[in-house]
Amino acid sequence: MKKSPNIRSLAAQAVEQVVEKGQSLSNVLPALQQKVPEKDKALLQELCFGVLRTLSQLEWLIGKLMSRPMTGKQRTVHYLIMVGLYQLMYTRIPPHAALAETVEGAVVIKRPKLKGLINGVLREFQRQQETLVGEFANHDSRFLHPSWLVKRLRAAYPTQWEAILEANNQRPPMWLRVNRQHHSRDAWLALLEESGIQGFAHPVYPDAVRLETPAPVHALPGFEQGWVTVQDASAQGCLPLLAPQNGEEILDLCAAPGGKTTHILEAAPQATVLAVDIDEQRLGRVYENLKRLGMKATVRQGDGRYPHQWAEGKQFDRILLDAPCSATGVIRRHPDIKWLRRDRDIPELAELQSQILDAVWPLLKPGGALVYATCSVLPEENTQQVAAFLKRTADARLTETGTPDAPGIQNLPASTEGDGFFYAKLVKQG
Repeated sequence: MKKSPNIRSLAAQAVEQVVEKGQSLSNVLPALQQKVPEKDKALLQELCFGVLRTLSQLEWLIGKLMSRPMTGKQRTVHYLIMVGLYQLMYTRIPPHAALAETVEGAVVIKRPKLKGLINGVLREFQRQQETLVGEFANHDSRFLHPSWLVKRLRAAYPTQWEAILEANNQRPPMWLRVNRQHHSRDAWLALLEESGIQGFAHPVYPDAVRLETPAPVHALPGFEQGWVTVQDASAQGCLPLLAPQNGEEILDLCAAPGGKTTHILEAAPQATVLAVDIDEQRLGRVYENLKRLGMKATVRQGDGRYPHQWAEGKQFDRILLDAPCSATGVIRRHPDIKWLRRDRDIPELAELQSQILDAVWPLLKPGGALVYATCSVLPEENTQQVAAFLKRTADARLTETGTPDAPGIQNLPASTEGDGFFYAKLVKQG
């Protein structure tokens, strides 16, 4: 009988890839999940996400429990110990099982001689757990974010920064978007209730539903038929501002994985939509989403800074620019962002956003609307970006979203709300 893979060793390898090699967890995890039975995929995901969510605490604990760090070829053991600590602190896995499986993970990663060390560190933590947890509560790392990001959030949100950090450290709610071409939101909510799942309508966004408890997509009424899509509420907030109409030419720039492309077509099925993204691999997801929902759009690979390479001289009635950004508004969904981003990335991203805005503005027809959006909470990418654009662009006028002195709408993450997201709507004066 084939032996089941050791989930703890796989989680340790995934976290090592993220922290040491700078890989995105969303790139690393799917391949590892293919190695485990269906029943264990959720546990592998929970361990990877959990360790990355609490990484600074786990690093601090290892520093307290070990005289020197594991280095070189033994480095994977460092992350295996982290996986063990996370289980003991944050999961309902019985401690004896967490210990046994984590220690056994040393054999899988070909470090059997270190089983005793791993066992000793984890047992020592159990003896000191209460004292260590209390001590960490007063340490600089207690916010579970890198210091540069804490500093930026503190400066931008003097009264809200701690709430933002706390929200980032929580598991995210599961939001859905009801396809209005098939059902009204209320009608689909009734079907959801019949299937034994509780959902709640968003008070502002007309298609958004939050599940009381996350559920697998196959349990959702009509998912395969395209009745509903998994999409955060804040991401859905782009559509009311864009207000697409049938018969219009619409550009969705930085479109992958296609959630907003399909939302546009649900609202305006006779619109002509061009979806463009720089990442050819991620464009595959756009095709998948269009296929599942039975929709058509023109999909192209292209860099937003160079529209002459993909726009073919077209002008558009509406443009949605979901700009490349720090993704600091979606950390609760992607905790690896905290450790992959660097402070120096922020001015570089702001410059890229500025270049794309200037490049695509000429593609907008007079009287047309451009919605600038990011999943960031940092002013450099949001209010400051739009304010600077308005100053240098004579025919751009802000509408529906703030004032020229304080442009845009900034959503912040909260436990039963959407992710951190920013929107600004700009109209081209004719």
